[in-house]
Amino acid sequence: MANIKSQIKRNRQNEKRRLRNRKNRGSARVAVRNARAAMDSGNAEESGAAVLKAVSELDKASSKGVLHNNNAARRKGRLMKRLAALNFEFKPGKAEQPKAEEAGTKKKPAKKAATKNATKKSATEKTSAGKTKKKASSKKKT
Repeated sequence: MANIKSQIKRNRQNEKRRLRNRKNRGSARVAVRNARAAMDSGNAEESGAAVLKAVSELDKASSKGVLHNNNAARRKGRLMKRLAALNFEFKPGKAEQPKAEEAGTKKKPAKKAATKNATKKSATEKTSAGKTKKKASSKKKT
């Protein structure tokens, strides 16, 4: 056990992160296992849904840093290769089409976001190269 305060805190943080990473990694692993089992059953529709779920979980784990990006890409590629061997074809129109009721009801952006951006722009000015630069303050430094 560490005697130094900062090391004790670091140990607590590491334990929390370990448990969080374990949960994310485990959910990705379970999703991949379920996808493989669905492909072994031979049902193309069920396999497709399971693979999409597994790809989503792998992407989540990869974006959170639990899995390396190349590791996730390799696993997704292997799943897709096995799915293609089952002669499964994705139907992209089904999942991406919004419902008729929801098509006309789009939310407008919040007005607060526009005022935040305006205040940020006033604090900085753009240079000719397009980079932002803070304005010089009127106070003199001694």
